[in-house]
Amino acid sequence: MSLHRLKTFGFMVLIYLSCSGLQPAVAQTFGFKQSVAQAAALDRAVHEFYKTRNYQSFWTGDTPPERFRLRALIKSFSEARLHGLPTTKFNSETLISKILASTSFGAMGQLDVDLTVKFLDYARRVQSGILIPSEVDEEIVRKVVYRDPTKILVALESTNAAVFFKSLPPQSVEYARLMKEKMRFEHLVAMDEWGSEVAASTLGPGASGAAVVGLRNRLINLGHMQRTFSATYNGELKNAVRRFQAASGLLVTGVAGNLTMEQINVPATERLAQIMVAMERERWLNQDLGDRHVLVNLTDFTAKIMDFGKVTFQTNSVIGAHDDDRRSPEFSDTMEHMIVNPSWYVPRSIITNEYLPMLQMDPNAVDFLELRDDLGNVVERAGLDFNDFDEETFPFGMRQPPSVGNALGLVKFMFPNRNNIYLHDTPAKILFGREVRAFSHGCIRLENPFEFANALLAVQSSDPKTQFQDALDFGEEVQIDLDTHIPVHIIYRTAVTLPGGGLEFRRDIYGRDAKIWEALQLEGVVLSDFTG
Repeated sequence: MSLHRLKTFGFMVLIYLSCSGLQPAVAQTFGFKQSVAQAAALDRAVHEFYKTRNYQSFWTGDTPPERFRLRALIKSFSEARLHGLPTTKFNSETLISKILASTSFGAMGQLDVDLTVKFLDYARRVQSGILIPSEVDEEIVRKVVYRDPTKILVALESTNAAVFFKSLPPQSVEYARLMKEKMRFEHLVAMDEWGSEVAASTLGPGASGAAVVGLRNRLINLGHMQRTFSATYNGELKNAVRRFQAASGLLVTGVAGNLTMEQINVPATERLAQIMVAMERERWLNQDLGDRHVLVNLTDFTAKIMDFGKVTFQTNSVIGAHDDDRRSPEFSDTMEHMIVNPSWYVPRSIITNEYLPMLQMDPNAVDFLELRDDLGNVVERAGLDFNDFDEETFPFGMRQPPSVGNALGLVKFMFPNRNNIYLHDTPAKILFGREVRAFSHGCIRLENPFEFANALLAVQSSDPKTQFQDALDFGEEVQIDLDTHIPVHIIYRTAVTLPGGGLEFRRDIYGRDAKIWEALQLEGVVLSDFTG
């Protein structure tokens, strides 16, 4: 809808009411209220809201608050595409047509309730997401915060409508920057400024020609270098390639090899879809993350400590392998303590699927693990025939005592959760040198766990290094409680904005974003609503 139409909408409604004979001063008739009561009866929250108002109008009356409210609703529907919402569900032109088609008291009452229902649907989706995460992928176990509809309506009634509607979407800096990048990529697509595929499998310093020009232009569009007319793979282009590689989670070499060219040639429409999926994910996480929190982004293999929106510590991570029962889930919880010199109590699935077959072939296999009965007593292997057991009847637990070679390393960070996921050290340091680091059974391994521990303890200890080292030197399990529990958010973002502008993109390692994008399209979300 044009800005002119939005500004003149109130005048259009006044003319409509006058011409239809429904004078504003007498609009709240018995027929109107009866229609409101009947229409609202289909939804408990809506019915209770109208009941407290004695079934008076909320949108269609002649009072200034109702007119401002209605204008704000129409304006929000006209801007729904900016948020990546389905414009088939939130369409301002359709809304106006329904308003102008209501020509009786009964129709006006029905319309008033319809507008309330549509508003609540819009509010829920723009606040908390179009989709329900676990219905898209059962490994997205994030608990989305849904606002109470009655409280939303009461808040709208008592607040400036324009201000209230602006407060509905996530107010995070990340969401605002994603919206800006969405518009930028829409422009790139609409104006066909992305360019064609760069026809080269690898490019390096000294190269020249059309492929180098294509690479240069793509890096300019991605914000990794300033505009230039050079057609040679010079030092400036090499540095831009290095920046792109760092921003894509690739090995930083300055040479555009196969993996780099693969990411360079991802179409702009696919990048735009990634941005829109990231916006949906940001709506799922529309809550107070905590002034200090731990942020684990599975797709870029990092764990960060965030203090008041700034990264104060960062380390590389290894996440769950891309196999059933091993992929790391997405959720939020609260870190309560760390355990230094931890024991590893082997999960049942690993015992029966991996270790039992090994024991059946060799009773002395995995001898670094203790067998434990239900009471926690150590059971000797002598005299046991492991072929007598299967995955259902195997009666023992397995424990690896504290040691340098312990699967959990020398420290683990606990945020008790039903997924049995935590952050921990690892003896397998070589894996941190890999470009794609998805190898664990689901938990998050940290490259620099001691430094991570020191950073966590720094806010409660005058000498965190000594406190941690003393616990380490003890050699047995030591629990160090966190004076202030810290929220932990395990997320999955393939598009992340940068404070100075631009984006970092990551690969969809588990295929979750592809599922989300497919589900969004089924809800009516499209890429084609470009404005140029």
